Amino acid sequence: MTLTRPELETDYALSRSAVRHFAEHGFVKLKNVLSPETIAEYEPEITGKVLELNTQDQPLEERDTYGKAFLQVTNLWQDSERVLEFVSSPRLARIATQLLGVQSVRLYHDQALYKESGGGVTPWHADQYYWPFATDRCVTVWIPLQETPMEMGPLSFAAGSHTFEHGRDLPISDESERVLREALAEQNFPEVSEPYELGEVSYHLGWTFHHAPPNTTEIPRRVMTIIYIDADMRIAAPTNENQEIDLAHWMPGAQPGDPVTSPLNPVLY
Repeated sequence: MTLTRPELETDYALSRSAVRHFAEHGFVKLKNVLSPETIAEYEPEITGKVLELNTQDQPLEERDTYGKAFLQVTNLWQDSERVLEFVSSPRLARIATQLLGVQSVRLYHDQALYKESGGGVTPWHADQYYWPFATDRCVTVWIPLQETPMEMGPLSFAAGSHTFEHGRDLPISDESERVLREALAEQNFPEVSEPYELGEVSYHLGWTFHHAPPNTTEIPRRVMTIIYIDADMRIAAPTNENQEIDLAHWMPGAQPGDPVTSPLNPVLY
């Protein structure tokens, strides 16, 4: 057991106002969830695994918009005991249960999102477009592994957009950026775009629209994410090819109507 393991196990004092903010706006930012010491303990292992497992070898300028947005590596926990410690944190999972209003949560998958120096915009999108779930009780915690100023491309949210159904059929693309930018502005959803302090994280629902600006700094924007689902979540019939891929990849052997109980989806709290 490491010196920083206890923080990952202890409870975070989540305020009632934070829970209300999440319910109303579809996201919440929380300060001092992780100490600088905890982040420093796990960041090198996470970054090392991203470099080891990343399969993107195209030069940045030759990639499409999605490819320019970030390097994406998933389920690092399967390749590293240290990352498993981090992803399994009861501290982070308990916050997810409180925000979702459920008794227990499972892991859907983890995902490192490293926006390289010069990396482009992450287009407007909603994550649940990719996920074949029967309800909206799914949430992502977005954990920057460094202080993240605006120049580095922090996550931005359309507050209240988890109730907006237009554009839910759009994958991350130039089209989603154009269509959703216009639609969200027309509906007067405020865009919340702020830097992140070290140790600050955000949680957002699967249907909350979000995007991120480019990284114009000289260093990568290093972010680890963990996706939690209601422990009683059932699988919905896929509505697009991406959901079919997710079903096969993240819930192997399961079918629409089944509970999400594969070995890749352990209960975390």
